[in-house]
Amino acid sequence: MRVLVTRPIEDAEETAARLRSRGHVAVIAPLLEVRFRDASEISFDGIQAIVATSANGIRALLRRTQKRDVRLFAVGPQTAAVAQAAGFVDVQNSQGDSIALADAISTWADPGKGALLHVAGNEATGKLAARLSEHGFILRRDVLYDVAPVAALPADVVKALHNRELDAVMLFSPLSAQTFAQCVEFAGLQAASREMVAVCISQAAADQVAPDLFGETRIALRPSESEMIDALER
Repeated sequence: MRVLVTRPIEDAEETAARLRSRGHVAVIAPLLEVRFRDASEISFDGIQAIVATSANGIRALLRRTQKRDVRLFAVGPQTAAVAQAAGFVDVQNSQGDSIALADAISTWADPGKGALLHVAGNEATGKLAARLSEHGFILRRDVLYDVAPVAALPADVVKALHNRELDAVMLFSPLSAQTFAQCVEFAGLQAASREMVAVCISQAAADQVAPDLFGETRIALRPSESEMIDALER
C-alpha cells in the first residue's frame, strides 16, 4: 500500500523504514512539529520514578539531565526503547495508553515512596494525573517540549492526494488526526480522502475526524506502532 506517515520527523522516518521493510511505499508528511524547551537542570528531589508517555518526552529529558539511574515507567515499547538506548537501565512499559500506564504503575510502585515525575509535552491531558491520584500517587508534571500542528500539507502530498496516489494515512494521536482533517478541508481534498483508509492509534484519534472523511477507518487493537501496521494490513 501507499501510506502517508504523519508523525513528527524523527519517529516518522523509523515508521517509514518499517513499512518499507514490509513492502509498502511510505510517504512522510509530519503534521506536528516538536520544539524542545531549554531550561535548567531537572530536580529529582522527592521523585521515585519518571513517567514518560511519549518518546519525545525521553528526548526532551535527555537535554535536561545526565541522570540515568532513576526508575522509568514508559507508556509503550517505543518509548521504552528510546529510554533504554539512552542508558536508562530500570525501564518498564505498560504496552498501552495513559490509563493502562497509570494502572500498571499502581502495581510497580508504592505511593508512599515519593512522587512521580511526568516528562510531558504541552498537549498532555490530565487523564494520567487523575488516574494516578485514584491510586494514591502524586504526579509532578514538567512540560519539557511543545507540539505545534502544521498549517498545511506539503505541496507534493497535496498533489499525491489530488492524483489519488495514496491508499492510507496513519494517524498517531488525536491532535494529528484533527490536524489532518483541517489540512484536507483547507486544500479541498475531501473527495480524495474518502478513497483512503485511515489507521488510527486509538478511538480518541478516530473521534477527531468526521465519519465520512475516509472510505474506511481502522483502529489499532492496542495503541502502538506495530498494532497500527497490523491494522493497516488487516
